[in-house]
Amino acid sequence: MKHIDIADIIKSQDFVDKEVTVCGWVRTSRNSKSVAFIELNDGTSLKNIQVVVEKGDSDYKEPRVGMSLKVTGKAVAGRNNTVEINAVPENITILGDAPTDYPLQKKGHTLEFLRTIPHLRGRTNTFNAVWRVRSILASAIHEYFQSHNYVYINTPLITGSDCEGAGEMFQVTTIGYSNEYKSEEDYYANDFFGKRAGLSVSGQLEGEMAAMAMGKIYTFGPSFRAENSNTPKHLAEFWHIEPEVAFMELDDVIELAEDMLKFVIGKLLKTCPDEIAFFDAHFEKGLKARLEELISHDFGRVTYTEAIELLKKSGEDFVYPVEWGCDLQTEHERYLSEKVFKKAVFVTDYPKEIKSFYMKQNPDGKTVAAVDLLVPGVGEIIGGSEREYDLEKLLAAMKERNMNLDLYNDYIDLRKFGSVPHGGFGLGFERLIMYTTGMANIRDVILFPRTVGSIR
Repeated sequence: MKHIDIADIIKSQDFVDKEVTVCGWVRTSRNSKSVAFIELNDGTSLKNIQVVVEKGDSDYKEPRVGMSLKVTGKAVAGRNNTVEINAVPENITILGDAPTDYPLQKKGHTLEFLRTIPHLRGRTNTFNAVWRVRSILASAIHEYFQSHNYVYINTPLITGSDCEGAGEMFQVTTIGYSNEYKSEEDYYANDFFGKRAGLSVSGQLEGEMAAMAMGKIYTFGPSFRAENSNTPKHLAEFWHIEPEVAFMELDDVIELAEDMLKFVIGKLLKTCPDEIAFFDAHFEKGLKARLEELISHDFGRVTYTEAIELLKKSGEDFVYPVEWGCDLQTEHERYLSEKVFKKAVFVTDYPKEIKSFYMKQNPDGKTVAAVDLLVPGVGEIIGGSEREYDLEKLLAAMKERNMNLDLYNDYIDLRKFGSVPHGGFGLGFERLIMYTTGMANIRDVILFPRTVGSIR
């Protein structure tokens, strides 16, 4: 049906004194003897538009919260440069009823309660703002890479190899539970693909293959990890941004990560001032200042070895003890970014034992050319590396981990035919949204969160 987005009317005085038609859901409704007020929101704006209803002699029935309406009326100037709509009852059409047990009757619902109604929580201010931030960040990411000659690649969601080598993959099968097969090999031989298959944990390996042809590529899509981690930072299904670039070394990876992150956060601050102000007021005081501070300075840089020494000398009573060779925990990452550097910081050159097989081995024989970006308030937000492009070194790393080389024949081939230095990183999209909104739980930045023991 023909109507005007509420966002367009709110943003412009051009509609004043003109007849407009809007559609939306009732957020609040107030009724008096001669005049009624309806706050309407159609999802295009964090702000509602007020409909002032001149009741006259009509038999006006006050709409309930949650109802959907179509309203035709005259746009008029309101207070503080706002725009309102004057309407009469005859020009208000109920499109969808909402009974008295509509779950969002009152304000102040907890996020925990709203997770029980994911199909409705988008109608609250909080999730209206979250989904808009998510959309703008996604658009900014595409804009950044497209404007820098990157090719957008769609990598497979179903794969026969485990990119991370950790085995935390969801199995893909058409057979399911069965006692008909004598062995695991027999089972998979009769399955859809003729061998074991799973949901991808990362598009990196296929992304590297594309980069060896296109030079500069990025992926942006879902990844899946069957990790039994019921924490505020983990999802079983999440979205991933993964650039892969030929002729790129570790320093280039770091430069790309910093430039990209500053661009998308700057774009968000410019495009979503109302949403950032909302999160600043209700979820994290000083959020806007923190984001502005982040993009106004060069990021810090420290090696893993130096970071371990800083942590050991800190005098902090960490839950997880710190020794060279340990994997940094969130408490360590936040201490480095919040207390030591007081800004975003890159940590480089991790022990090879705690990093993936595909990372380039450093000359010291102990570390790899890996990098993590740590940011205040969250910890790690980006993980990347220069990739190992020497065939013999790659094969040695895979054999040390007892990996089945037959599953990686295509990947190994890249090191045979015109191999070049190359690198890239992965950015967890939901963690970026958490960082830029102040939302504390990853379940609250994705439409339908998939977590351990929970799916709907």
